[in-house]
Amino acid sequence: MKKAISGQTRLAGLYALPARHSFSPTMHTTSFRELGIDAVYLSFDVQPETLGRSIQAIRDLEMLGINLSMPHKMAAIDHVDELSQAARLIGAINTIVNQEGKLIGHTTDGIGCLESLREHNLTVEDQKLTILGAGGAATAIITQAAIDGAKAIDVFNICDSFYQTIEPKLALIEKETGCRLNLYDLADEAQLSRSLAESQLLINATNVGMDPDPDQLPIPNTEVLRADLPVFDVIYHPAQTKLLKAAEEKGAIAINGLGMLLHQGAAAFKLWTGEEMPIKVIRPLLEAEIRK
Repeated sequence: MKKAISGQTRLAGLYALPARHSFSPTMHTTSFRELGIDAVYLSFDVQPETLGRSIQAIRDLEMLGINLSMPHKMAAIDHVDELSQAARLIGAINTIVNQEGKLIGHTTDGIGCLESLREHNLTVEDQKLTILGAGGAATAIITQAAIDGAKAIDVFNICDSFYQTIEPKLALIEKETGCRLNLYDLADEAQLSRSLAESQLLINATNVGMDPDPDQLPIPNTEVLRADLPVFDVIYHPAQTKLLKAAEEKGAIAINGLGMLLHQGAAAFKLWTGEEMPIKVIRPLLEAEIRK
């Protein structure tokens, strides 16, 4: 259902740098039109020094809310009134909801991942997971999985300068959710093998295997994969990473990151509107955009 812009039209948008390449305007504005919601979505290149003023504009212009991408996900926390549980534990937000002038910060990346898993009849509740990586996407997934009832999560990351900052965050998530969290060096092949043998799901939340280096593997070898170990990769370009191909060859369920991208946007859309995004309409548009 198409509707002309009116005096009642509301605004949502993306604050990022750069922002103009984003698919989000197509995703959300198409969804507004499909559902007959009088709103539009635009992308804004926001400089770090003007982030505070730009977030205040959400109140001043009575916007529905915004999405945030790099480099603003952490800095934006200082400019909102309240945080969701996941956002507080992660220390970053990718969505702001305007509730009559009160700005609530959320993170929807983890929700997007778990919703994509549900599409394949997979759940994290009472399961043990192995997650590769501990950056922004990984932390969002770890936190949401813990909130949603995962029993244990083994996290593997390269032992670099960032490594020492991970443990305190994982300890906080563990304390609040009761999910058992362990951090290991990704170079520890013996521990990775033990963790995967005990896990019901493997998630790659690193960029290893992404274009322009699609022949890379985030694990030392594929012998640790098995038919009853589903593999989720946050990468969606290429559509089938070397890791996913290896998992399929073992007979395992292999899922790329396109569903996560789609469902994190759908989660934000529902927070703003209370309505479900028309996924069946948006998915082929997103697939076509990625193929370009």
